[in-house]
Amino acid sequence: MNLLAEQINDRKVFSLLEVTRSIQKTLMERYTSSFWVKAEMNKLNFYRQSGHAYPELVEKKEGKIIAEIRANLWRDDYRRINLLFQEVLHEPLKDGIKVLMLAKVGYDPVYGLSLTILDIDPSFTLGDLEREKQENLQRLRNEGLFNLNKLLEMPLLPKRIAIISVETSKGYSDFMSVLDNNPWGYRFFHMLFPALLQGDKSAADITRQLNRIRSVSHHFDVVAIIRGGGGDVGLTCYNDYKLASIVCQFPIPVITGIGHSTNETITEMVSHFNAITPTKLAEYLMQLFHNFSVPVQEAEKNIIEKSRQLLANENNRFTAEFRSFKLVTQRALNDNQQQLKQHAVLLRKDSKVVLKEAYQVLKQFRQQLQQHSAQTLRDKQTELHNIAKQVDLMSPASVLQRGYSITRINGKLVKDIKDLKPGDEISTHLYEGNISSVVTSLHKQEPNE
Repeated sequence: MNLLAEQINDRKVFSLLEVTRSIQKTLMERYTSSFWVKAEMNKLNFYRQSGHAYPELVEKKEGKIIAEIRANLWRDDYRRINLLFQEVLHEPLKDGIKVLMLAKVGYDPVYGLSLTILDIDPSFTLGDLEREKQENLQRLRNEGLFNLNKLLEMPLLPKRIAIISVETSKGYSDFMSVLDNNPWGYRFFHMLFPALLQGDKSAADITRQLNRIRSVSHHFDVVAIIRGGGGDVGLTCYNDYKLASIVCQFPIPVITGIGHSTNETITEMVSHFNAITPTKLAEYLMQLFHNFSVPVQEAEKNIIEKSRQLLANENNRFTAEFRSFKLVTQRALNDNQQQLKQHAVLLRKDSKVVLKEAYQVLKQFRQQLQQHSAQTLRDKQTELHNIAKQVDLMSPASVLQRGYSITRINGKLVKDIKDLKPGDEISTHLYEGNISSVVTSLHKQEPNE
């Protein structure tokens, strides 16, 4: 090390600047050219004010960081590379992606060791993202989740819609315009659950809103994930395994209108129905209403037409029946009138004979009734006389006259020896008078006495 040193207490001492400049010189002489490096961009660290980015680059093994270095991505290089990424990947540079970059080793006495990024190959990152997408797809299939949401039955009229979107999104505006301004007068209930729809945090944000909707899913028929106006940029979040698995296992159908023309994302593939744009998704819901309303309208027309035909047929049949009934009744009336006339003639001839016979019958009945009534009256008088004798024999006076008596205490009849006790004053009623006495003792008669 060719450094200028000073002597302090017989020691050779170098300044920190001299040491760091020596390291810088050594590294610059050793690493004179750029080279390709693959690493994971743990954090992009982009600063909008300056336009520069200072990525944190790492290499991981079994989830642990085994190497780490800071990098510099200057403004012009960042702009050029970011535009290229959006053209090829439909994604900007962001945290968490794996990159293949052309870089130079640099060292600064103040900021230390770093890599200066000169270029990044988007095709490498594209392959990595596609590989991750295929791995997530295979995992969903292996776990039996892929088709779960598709197997749910779509409600006949999906009128209650939980919408995950951004209120200011053009896609959301287009979707609502189709639903609310439809010329058929179909009515929908919809509720917005706002979420980020692109970028690093969008998958977690959409997942959070899905979990909110799950807790009140009985209030909705479907969930619609609406994104529009952003083109094909920022779609990798929809390949997120956790987001896709929640969509697969959601208790009601999830429909998507993410609005892009590239290959489907996993979230779209596992959803119950996917439309290429929010407008097409709204038209799909309108079509479901059509599928229901058109047969109903046709059935209404058929019912009206058949009802009219049935009424006309029944009216004709009723008219014919009425005419037939009128003819039959008229004929019957004529026949009955003739019979009545004949019976009237016969009745006038036989009425005198009938009246004489009836008079004789009534006369005989009167005689029989008089005789029977007199005998019945005599029998009832005899029966009443006998009953009067029995009543007279059972009267209290007759009973007392035969030697019986009635005992009372305090005006109440004594019916049982249990009603008395020694010392009670009692009154005994005889045929010819009353006796007052005091109970001195009681003796209950035994059954054998």
